[in-house]
Amino acid sequence: MKRVLTAAVLAPTVLYLVLGGPYWAFFLAVAVVAALCYFEYCGIAGIPREEMIAGLLAGTAVLYSTGQTLLLLLILLPLLAMALAMRMRDLASVLPDTAAQTFGLLYIYGAWKTALLLRPINPYWLAFGLLVNWIGDTGAYYVGRNFGRHKLAPIVSPGKTWEGAAGSVAASLLLGLFVLPRFVPIDLPHAAIITIAANVAGQLGDLAESAIKRGAGVKDSGNLLPGHGGMLDRVDSSLFSLPVLYGVLYFCRIGS
Repeated sequence: MKRVLTAAVLAPTVLYLVLGGPYWAFFLAVAVVAALCYFEYCGIAGIPREEMIAGLLAGTAVLYSTGQTLLLLLILLPLLAMALAMRMRDLASVLPDTAAQTFGLLYIYGAWKTALLLRPINPYWLAFGLLVNWIGDTGAYYVGRNFGRHKLAPIVSPGKTWEGAAGSVAASLLLGLFVLPRFVPIDLPHAAIITIAANVAGQLGDLAESAIKRGAGVKDSGNLLPGHGGMLDRVDSSLFSLPVLYGVLYFCRIGS
């Protein structure tokens, strides 16, 4: 029940900000969500407080920057992470700490940057990028629960099955084929390809976060959202699906 109530509150709010909210409110919401995700990630990865604060500031700069400024930031961020990591007494931890912080910035803030880039193309693309995995998760749950027999990734996520993964793709295709063409200029074959790519990316994102948590011995990234765990637990699929969706649209020049 907590899970349903949380989703009932979040979904309309997110759709309003994505589709009709003023840009400043949308940007603020993205910045807050990204900061919460990064905070939870730092807790899982064991990143020190000073480095976490520097990462939050750098990540917000990534969201705000464009063009050559953004490119320069992405080049400088690993150097900043290395400089901060060298303050550690255990020099054996410098490289892993630098890698963890740099990955976290790209993993979280890079993904939410693509959300900011998708909205100007067409806000319905961004809505689709978020909904495709939320709907896919529902399909995976019901199909996997009733028909799941073959484990998808038993070490990373023992509860997931190939049948559930197929159910996720099928549920997402309902959105991609019957709803998406009503809001963006795209034909059915391209809609199917984009939907499958975004869904599969999202499922990989879910598994990736599970692998990070399992490696750290953590069950949930946090307890911010009743019934869902932390913010990172709720949006882990989107952190993979949004960049893939934007990449397909950008390189293939379709759906604009």
